[in-house]
Amino acid sequence: MLKSAIAPMLLTLHSKTKPNNFLPLKAPTFCTALPQSPSTVRRNASTNTSTIQRLETPSYKLPPASAYVHLPFCRKRCHYCDFPILALGSTSTETADDDPRISNYIHLLIREIEATKTHFDQHPPLETVFFGGGTPSLVPPRLVAKVLDTLRSKFGVSLDAEISMEMDPGTFDSKKLEGLIELGVNRVSLGVQAFQEELLKACGRAHGVEEVHEAIEIIGSCGVGNWSMDLIASLPNQTQEMWEETLRLTIDAQPNHVSVYDLQIEKDTKFGSLYTPGEFPLPSDTQSAKFYRMASRKLGEANYNHYEVSSYSKSGFECKHNYTYWINKPFYAFGLGSASYINGTRYSRPRKLKDYTNYVKDLENGLIDWAQEDDDVDEGEMAMDIVMLSLRTSKGLELKSFIEDFGSSVAVELCKVYEPYMKSGHVLFLDDQRREITEDEFSSLVLDDEKLENEIGFIRLSDPDGFLLSNELISLAFGVIDP
Repeated sequence: MLKSAIAPMLLTLHSKTKPNNFLPLKAPTFCTALPQSPSTVRRNASTNTSTIQRLETPSYKLPPASAYVHLPFCRKRCHYCDFPILALGSTSTETADDDPRISNYIHLLIREIEATKTHFDQHPPLETVFFGGGTPSLVPPRLVAKVLDTLRSKFGVSLDAEISMEMDPGTFDSKKLEGLIELGVNRVSLGVQAFQEELLKACGRAHGVEEVHEAIEIIGSCGVGNWSMDLIASLPNQTQEMWEETLRLTIDAQPNHVSVYDLQIEKDTKFGSLYTPGEFPLPSDTQSAKFYRMASRKLGEANYNHYEVSSYSKSGFECKHNYTYWINKPFYAFGLGSASYINGTRYSRPRKLKDYTNYVKDLENGLIDWAQEDDDVDEGEMAMDIVMLSLRTSKGLELKSFIEDFGSSVAVELCKVYEPYMKSGHVLFLDDQRREITEDEFSSLVLDDEKLENEIGFIRLSDPDGFLLSNELISLAFGVIDP
């Protein structure tokens, strides 16, 4: 079930709660602390290519057109958070304008961007930029402007680029939001999490329900045409009635996008010391599944498309930046604890400020050059990445593309291993026109490998039951790829 997830791949998801239905990769996960030597760059390369043979150059070797920027500042650490952050204490949005901790970090971040080598003959302008954290809305617009100017100078930024920023209630007013919009920020991700005062306090959130409603009003008055709301399910003492109210108030606020995350208990957090997953006051797995099904039903009835396990959007408002991850395209990442994906390899930065400062110095001195092409990318790991990420989405795994990259034998075995789950309704097989293949049709195709690979266009998980079983289903795929 969705509740039983293991290590998530963050900081790629850029949200204050972690979607916890990622299975562990063979490669290192994204937010692992790194060694303190020049080899701080963590690589996921190896030489085992016995099970996969790539047939042509894949898209992951193309130059990135997306960039994630980590702005780690928060007023305080939430009880569930193990992200790399810098807590500013009770600093208000006004005094934060002159906080040297913010300005010094921004200077360091700019140095990292400027020192980054690309090794691409041609480089497209960035199509998406995502400011995540932390609470990026604590950073003054004038400092955000410096980061955007540096990105434009280094890589270029498309005139119609999606530029997203995570913002928390109580950390911005109309003036600040208007200033960010003038800089080019055109998408807001509002970290609401819950609409009940007792739940917000129990989570250690710095805002209350009144500030949530004020933030929603500010976003509306400033004319933000593309905004998302983040919610958390399975909080301590959260009831079905509370969750239903949160979903109703979310729908009433009319965001273009909603992210729904199941709480993950991390051992090095306050929640980790207080609670055990599945035990009271946390909900059971069965209760968590009810939360998930309710979100899928309620948001679906309100015309939100469930386009990814944790993501819902109105038509045309899918998060372009996050979709970069789901289709396994390369991206840059900058800042404390962030992780980039270049030439098929993931590179993480240190999570502690002192180590990150040394990392930037090494980058400037030429001791680190993570962007160069790596010929030792493990093809099996790459295939597992693609399967895992694709099956998170409503589109699913595009089998023809997978066959082009990794060969037909693995694709055929994937279809066969999922046959029982197709019969149970957890896995759907679609043809190239995305018509669902019936059980009788599949029973005929599975007898002929050539027909199977020619007739199956996509494999996807059903909503919500297949998504709820995503860990187990993806694990089966891993067993096929790397037996």
